[in-house]
Amino acid sequence: MSNNNNPTEAAAFAVGGALTGGGVAATVGGMGLLAPAAGIAVGIGAAPVVAAGVVVGLAAYGIKKAFGW
Repeated sequence: MSNNNNPTEAAAFAVGGALTGGGVAATVGGMGLLAPAAGIAVGIGAAPVVAAGVVVGLAAYGIKKAFGW
C-alpha cells in the first residue's frame, strides 16, 4: 500500500473527529435551533455533532495528504 492511500490513518482521523464531536456534544449539552419568526424550534442531539466531528476529522486527513505532511 502506498503512502497516499492509508485507510488505517484515515480511520484514525475519523475516530479522532468522532471522539472530539462526542466531547463537544457532552460539554455543550442539549442544543437547539430557534427561529422565532417562523415559530420553529428544533432540538439537536449528539449524533449530528458526532457526525460533524467525523467530517472535520476526515477533512483534516485530506488537508494533511494534500500538503504531503
